[in-house]
Amino acid sequence: MGGSWRQSPLTGVGVLFGVTLAGLLLLPFFALAISTPASDLLEGATHPLFASALFLSLRTTLTSLSLTVVLGTPLAWWLASSSSKTARVTEALMGLPIVIPPAVVGVALLQTFGREGLLGPALGSVGIALPFTEISVVLAQIVVSAPFFIQAGASAFREVRPEMLIVAGTLGGSPPVAFLRVALPIALPGLLVGASLAWARALGEFGATLLFAGNMPGRTQTMPLAIFYALESDVRLAIVFSLVLAAVGILLLVTLRFFPALSNFMRGGNA
Repeated sequence: MGGSWRQSPLTGVGVLFGVTLAGLLLLPFFALAISTPASDLLEGATHPLFASALFLSLRTTLTSLSLTVVLGTPLAWWLASSSSKTARVTEALMGLPIVIPPAVVGVALLQTFGREGLLGPALGSVGIALPFTEISVVLAQIVVSAPFFIQAGASAFREVRPEMLIVAGTLGGSPPVAFLRVALPIALPGLLVGASLAWARALGEFGATLLFAGNMPGRTQTMPLAIFYALESDVRLAIVFSLVLAAVGILLLVTLRFFPALSNFMRGGNA
């Protein structure tokens, strides 16, 4: 019966719909890949905007990722280990930046850290101005990308069985030691996947950065903003920048695809 169901006419329709959707998802990237000759790639890679935007993107995303991991790992552990209502509400609220448009996030950051915002006067009184600075780029990236790490981290920590920590405690390990030597290694693959997703989201951030940090070359212009800037004057340059980010995305996708198998292989080798 199962075989006849799989061979029903609905299967053919499903395949047709699936191929259509797959084409819709992949065809634009194919068009992007074949739209630029090698000479344009070299010209774009040597353009002054390219190096400036690329290094700024790498610098800010690595900074935001580091802060996200340091601050988000304890939060993810608490969300996974606590059964309180506060933890459940907090976990739900942590997903807000995922479902809220980035432009709204940018306006919210301005209303928080801007000169007339919630914290603006207090920051201004000590000579701190955050909007339209490199720090504002990092803050925007953290807000939009941290939920991916927190959600993945919480799911990974839920794989840690409580009895493992109890055994570690009976062997003389304090709670911090049990966390570092038992919980963290078990959850590490999930944490790495979450960190990768968070970094990719930060690297591609556009809307919140544009509104909160601006689009100033050499100061707040990341790669996505450089693409937007280049479209106004040189479409070929924008295509080259887009290809670079697409290549990074493909590399990350391949890494995430084969990471579980690599992790299992390494565990088997260590065993």
